[in-house]
Parts: sequence; C-alpha cells; structure tokens
Amino acid sequence: MLEQHIREQMNAVVGDKWFKDDQESLVSYSYDATPLYQSMPDAVIFPGSTQEVSDIVKICAAHSIPIVGRGAGSNLCGGTVPLKGGVVLVMTRMNKLLEIDSENLTATFQAGLNTKQFHMTVERTGLFYPPDPSSMIICTMGGNIALGAGGLRGLKYGTTKDYVLGLEAVMPDGSILRTGGKLVKDVAGYDLTRLLVGSGGTLAIITEATVKLIPKPVYRRAMVAMYDDLEAAAKTVSNIIANHMFPCTLEFMDQPTLQVVEDFAKIGLPVEAKAMLAIEQDGTVEDVERDLKKIEEICMASGAVQMRVASSPEEGAKVMEARRSALAALSRLRPTTILEDATVPRSKIAEMVGEVQRIAAKHQVQICTFGHAGDGNLHPTAMTDARNPEEIHRVEQAFAEIFEAAIAMGGTITGEHGVGNVKAPYLEWKVGAAGMDMMKRIKEAIDPQGIMNPGKMFAETRKRIVVQEPKLTGV
Repeated sequence: MLEQHIREQMNAVVGDKWFKDDQESLVSYSYDATPLYQSMPDAVIFPGSTQEVSDIVKICAAHSIPIVGRGAGSNLCGGTVPLKGGVVLVMTRMNKLLEIDSENLTATFQAGLNTKQFHMTVERTGLFYPPDPSSMIICTMGGNIALGAGGLRGLKYGTTKDYVLGLEAVMPDGSILRTGGKLVKDVAGYDLTRLLVGSGGTLAIITEATVKLIPKPVYRRAMVAMYDDLEAAAKTVSNIIANHMFPCTLEFMDQPTLQVVEDFAKIGLPVEAKAMLAIEQDGTVEDVERDLKKIEEICMASGAVQMRVASSPEEGAKVMEARRSALAALSRLRPTTILEDATVPRSKIAEMVGEVQRIAAKHQVQICTFGHAGDGNLHPTAMTDARNPEEIHRVEQAFAEIFEAAIAMGGTITGEHGVGNVKAPYLEWKVGAAGMDMMKRIKEAIDPQGIMNPGKMFAETRKRIVVQEPKLTGV
C-alpha cells in the first residue's frame, strides 16, 4: 500500500476517478492473459495524457516505486504482471487516433488505441496497416509496440517493428522522449525507436506512435490444403517458400487443433485431416489467381490430399477468423492453456513440428501445434491443469526442451510474444552472455533505479539441457 502523501500526489494528477487502490481494482490488474502468474499492485492509475504519465512517473521515481505499463493485458509472456507491486499505468484512456496522413502514408495515435478499430479506420481510407496479432479485437497498439507483436500476415508484410517510424515515450525520470517521425530515411544517431520497440516497458512508457501505412490490396482470396501426414504439411511450407512464393497468410494447424477449432467455429473445417494449411494471398486479381494456382500445385506435389478454394472473400475471412480463434477454442479442453511461440527458420518447420511431437510424448503432456508457419513461428500449446503441480512441472520441462530445440535449429525462444517474465530465464540461451551483459548495461543506464517493469527481461538463467538430435526423415 502506498503512503498517504504519495497517494494524494498521484490522485491530484489524474483525479479520484482514475486513481484506484481498492481491493477489486488491485486484484483485477494483478494478472494478464498469461497463465500461472499473479502479483498484486499497490495502485492502478488510468492517465489521460502524456503529461499525466510524466507526472506520475516523476512521483514514482522520487520514491523508487515500480511502474508497469499496461494496455489490454492480452499478452502471453507475463509482461504486465506487477511482480514487485508498485503502480500499474493502464493506457486505455489514451486511445485517440490522432492523424491519418495520406500524403506521407503514416498514422499517428495514442498508445491505448484498440488494434482492430485502428485497422478498420485505416482501411476505410483505402490504406492498410498489415500487422495483425490474433488478439487484435482486444489488444492495443501500444501493447503491440511494447512487445513487438506479429500476426498472421508476417510472412509477406513483416511485423510491428517493421512499421514503427516514431515514438513518444516517458522515460524513468519522467522526461518525455520523442524519436523518429514521418521519415523514410533517418540515421541521426542511435536508433532509439527500434530500441524501445519490443522492450516490454522495461525502458520507458510508450504514449504515442507514428507508423507507416501502405495502399490497401484490392483483392484477397483464401484456400486450405488438407493432409493425412503432418510432416508433409510442414514440408509444404518450406517448399512454398523455396519456390519464391510469399502468400499474405500461411497458417498451420494440426489435427487436435483443427477438431477443437471446428467445434468452436463450426465452418466446416476438415476434422479428419491430420493437418491443414490455411493460405491467403492479396494483391491484384491477376496476381492473386496466378499465385494461388502455383501454390495449389506445390501443395499437391508435396502431399496434400485435398484442396478447397474459398468461393468468396467472406468465406475466406471465416477461415482466417477460425484460425484466430485457436487459442480460445483450445482453452475449452482443460482448465489451463499455455501457449508458446518457439520460432525457427522457415526451412526447419517440418523438423520443429516433429520435435514438438517427440518432446510432448516424452513428457506425457498434451501439446497441440498451430501457428504462422510461413514465417517459422509455431505456437505449441499445452492443455494442462494448474492445480496439478507434477503435471505443470512436466509441461515446463517440455517447453524448456522445445526452446532448446528451436535454438539448436537457428531459431529463437520467442518470435512475437516477447520475453516478459515467462521467457526471461531462457533469454541468455538465445543471446549469450555478451548479449545479456550489453542489455543489462543499457537497462542500468536508462533505468538506474530499476523501476520500469521490474522482474521482466532479466532473470536467473535456467541451466541448459541436452536435447536429442532431431531425426531427419526423407533424407
């Protein structure tokens, strides 16, 4: 609990309505969408402007009070759990779309703007913002930037980090930093914009951003490819890329995921298939039809047993929305659902899918696999029960081996969810001791008191494990 005089100072900044320290509010903001993690804050504050954020941060800095920035709390890395207590700054009041600049093809907005609303507004102007995280209906643009979110369209268009041009952010001492702008080129000094993107609130509180837009594609069409062999589906992904085809969306679902998603969405997905690829292309009518014909040929040559092409954009949209619902659908199976995002080079997709299966069987845990196969970003998802410590331990062991396997294939521990608290023990596995030292020095230089989202990004490194060499088949 904050001391009375500190409470009064903060209350004076935002007003009674936007300063909360009642039990219900504290509990409500003690967790996010990440299973297994919860910690109580001392206060929850809803700032209405960058200046209010600055004033609150200055109060926190003066009293060494931890600060956790938060959007909708939909992240899956424990990124907004207030592990050390302190103040949770909820940015959802700051939700204005400030400008769409059609001449410079940019948009500027406050951090709390809802992602789906932003997409819809931009597209009504004939422009397009490609990054599309699966939680876009509820997540915020500032949260996407803080954690470097990806999405289904990452293969063709890239992810959030590829679109952020400039930021406004409040630093740990309360000063207001502005980086970048509406510029295609800018190499004036260190790239502070890129430094803050994906930093998970450990360096600053992002309050405003400018992103680049592109012309909206005029045509979009989707199709699905069904397989009776999971490895053939995974190998198809590599073959599509090897043939220099880059669909807008190239998603993978294994049979358990398919069954649950169809039960949830009821759109006629082929639940008898061992795996399915959902493929979408956009562009001109001629380019889309040509690409899909070529991709269909590759799928059939790679082992697809059936192809279905959407008869309309609406039908294709239903398939992609069903894919976006995968986590919600899987969460119905067991009391606890843990979704991860091990990422490997695209050529290693087939091997990685096989490793996930082997590791799940070894530890006797239920893991379904789906994800953005086109950019190597798989989401192995464990259905478990937090009330069973022994089973949770086996799940944790399995994921540790999955991360190790991904790294051994030249991959990473997270492609789009961020490090937060969950991945912190594994970060050194990816970046090495020198990388950890560099990041810690950056953190200490910018946030010497360690008040910005403490407990995230840096944690005691887990002991490396010895992973069985992947068995290559068909070689």
